[in-house]
Amino acid sequence: MIVHRPLGRGHAYRLEPDQRVPVQPVAAEPLELRVTTPAGVAAVTLEMNVDGRLVTLPLEPFEPVADEREAGSAADDGHLAAAAAASARRGRQAWRVRTTADAAGTRLRYRFTASDGTASRFHEVPVAGWRPSGGSLVGIGESWRDHLVPDSVEWLVADGRASRVRFALRLDPEAHVVGFGERFDRLDQRGQRLDAVVFEQYKSQGQRTYLPIPFAIVTPTGDSPGWGFHVRTSRRTWYDVGAGRPDRLVIEAAVDTASSEPKLEVACYDGEPSAVLGTFLDQVGPPVRPPGWVFRLWMSGNEWNTEARVRAEVERTIAEGIPAGVVVIEAWSDETTFAAFRDAQYEVHADGSPHRLSDFTFPPDGAWPDPKGMVDWLHGNGFALLLWQVPLLRTDSDADPQAAADGRTMATRGFGVREADGRPYRNRGWWFPRALMPDWANPDAARWWLEKRRYLVEDVGVDGFKTDGGEHAWGDELRYADGRRGDEGNNEYPVRYAAAYHDLMRSAGRDPVTFSRAGFTGASTVPLHWAGDENSSWPAYRASVTAGLTAGASGVVFWGWDLGGFSGEIPDPELYLRSAAMACFCPIMQYHSEFNHHRRPSRDRTPWNIAERHGDPSVLSVFRRFARLRERLLPYLEEQADISVSDRRPLMRALVFDWPTDPRIWDYPFEYLLGDELLVAPVTASAAERTADAEAKATPDGWPVYLPSGEWVDAWTGERLSGPAEFARTVPLDEIPVYVRAASWERLGPVFRDDDPAGG
Repeated sequence: MIVHRPLGRGHAYRLEPDQRVPVQPVAAEPLELRVTTPAGVAAVTLEMNVDGRLVTLPLEPFEPVADEREAGSAADDGHLAAAAAASARRGRQAWRVRTTADAAGTRLRYRFTASDGTASRFHEVPVAGWRPSGGSLVGIGESWRDHLVPDSVEWLVADGRASRVRFALRLDPEAHVVGFGERFDRLDQRGQRLDAVVFEQYKSQGQRTYLPIPFAIVTPTGDSPGWGFHVRTSRRTWYDVGAGRPDRLVIEAAVDTASSEPKLEVACYDGEPSAVLGTFLDQVGPPVRPPGWVFRLWMSGNEWNTEARVRAEVERTIAEGIPAGVVVIEAWSDETTFAAFRDAQYEVHADGSPHRLSDFTFPPDGAWPDPKGMVDWLHGNGFALLLWQVPLLRTDSDADPQAAADGRTMATRGFGVREADGRPYRNRGWWFPRALMPDWANPDAARWWLEKRRYLVEDVGVDGFKTDGGEHAWGDELRYADGRRGDEGNNEYPVRYAAAYHDLMRSAGRDPVTFSRAGFTGASTVPLHWAGDENSSWPAYRASVTAGLTAGASGVVFWGWDLGGFSGEIPDPELYLRSAAMACFCPIMQYHSEFNHHRRPSRDRTPWNIAERHGDPSVLSVFRRFARLRERLLPYLEEQADISVSDRRPLMRALVFDWPTDPRIWDYPFEYLLGDELLVAPVTASAAERTADAEAKATPDGWPVYLPSGEWVDAWTGERLSGPAEFARTVPLDEIPVYVRAASWERLGPVFRDDDPAGG
């Protein structure tokens, strides 16, 4: 059997072994057609019309993994390799042929024939071409025409319908460009090509991101006060930020293919970075202030899958004198319904109706013998609790009768995202494959899903949810209940997902808190967010700092990350403590660790485990010092959170917001302000890296710091300094370069005075 799926699986980057590349053929541009066949097939040929003639071309066998042209992480390549290996086990061979699409306005008609006599059906697709008309590009803002490059607008049209628009904005060669959502590769995107699509990249994100936003800020230069733009669409967009031409920022956007006159709006804002971001947030949704307890230290570990383990970890942090205030439990549920505690006994509701706490019996010898008692105990010790969620319902097993009943309810009542033909969409990704996804655009579906979790808030007393996994809507052809296709609705899925849980919390009379890794425009209205999955490595640490600064530059005000990384072998003491010091001066300070299948030794990122694993008790004392400092910072963090919300400025922000015309700040891309009064220069390279880099300003004992204009005080020594100034600061492991504005020193200086420097 010849398999050819022209659209692929909807993966944003991977080229499938049996798809059309590109999906939409473009006149005079390269075209690749791929199929798979049983391994015994000796040859495959393509029959295709070219200029009205039927031609036959041979296909060549190829290896899909080696052929991938979209660079991904090693982890993603691993998933691809696993898929390829599975395909090989099924006895499939991949074939391809490379050619050129016919002229625009024609229709490409083709089929494949194998040497065993089998043939595919004919496939037909229009050939598109770029032309100056095809839709309406609407610029919003008085200076729109000043920014738009004349005659740069082009539309990709096939069969009289446009699918994309492309245009250029003027870009001063000296300008820097920040934003585009949470980005891991760099702060300044000048010279880069990137896109905006929600995607789950497991570690080593590069240019991929869970949280893209089609918004960017262009810094002031010369006579220009600076400006920014927002492409007002939830469809995919692409950007050439001066890579092709240094004087142009080229934007390409998908548009509504169902419309004969598609429209794309682009808002332009003039002003310095803070003004641009403020105007953008006023239009798309202002940031929401979370409750103050979120600024305390968060504890989490994927191995914490019993009530006894959670209590033990909390008791340990209390015994060690390490203040903390939030526990996140990921491994609490059956991971099938994601609504019931593992080991809980209850009567199955065949109609999918919700349960209350009184419906459950918790075995005394089970994993969670008393969830309500555990939560009460946590609250009594000053801890809030978040429970992990994913917007997926597993259907790959008959082991859980309630999940099966819920799956039938979703299918019969149309509560899930749908395929184009009306069938329920099943997750195409590698994580929980073929699971059903609730459709947040369907109010009845959202209500049904949330009511099954209401008892967790009202009866058990949980304080929020870790809303993980909002990235699994793949495919432009999907359908949502509000009539939108996947090309328009997929990017907004994670924002609607978090918003639904906020609605649940509000309806229960609670301050809503979610902790999401995915998002899009409007993410600021549903705090909080974290940087997703990362290794415990110095490059990942640096990428995470960049992610926080770019997320902030795009309006994500309350953000955090897994300090020291969460995946793989535990970090060494130096990396762990340097990252803990940075996290102390981050909106959300938390540690977390990946599930390790209960292998030993433990890979928990608790400070006591790091200390014990490395035989270094100083880890505990230094971490304790930063955790206690964090507690003393709480009044400042709450004060600055209010200012961030009212002034529409990120709590953790790149220096460009306060010194937009200072060219030297770009040499220090990891420095930032935490609120208005603290400048932080995290140590983002190991002593070994600093020693090896002969050209670096850093030394094994010193770290390069840049103080912009103003009067500053070293938070640890009380030394007064005037900016602008560049120098190397000595950086023992129990300190991080932090500078307080001199006008605030009397108020904030005492926060940094530690009567017990060893943290004992």
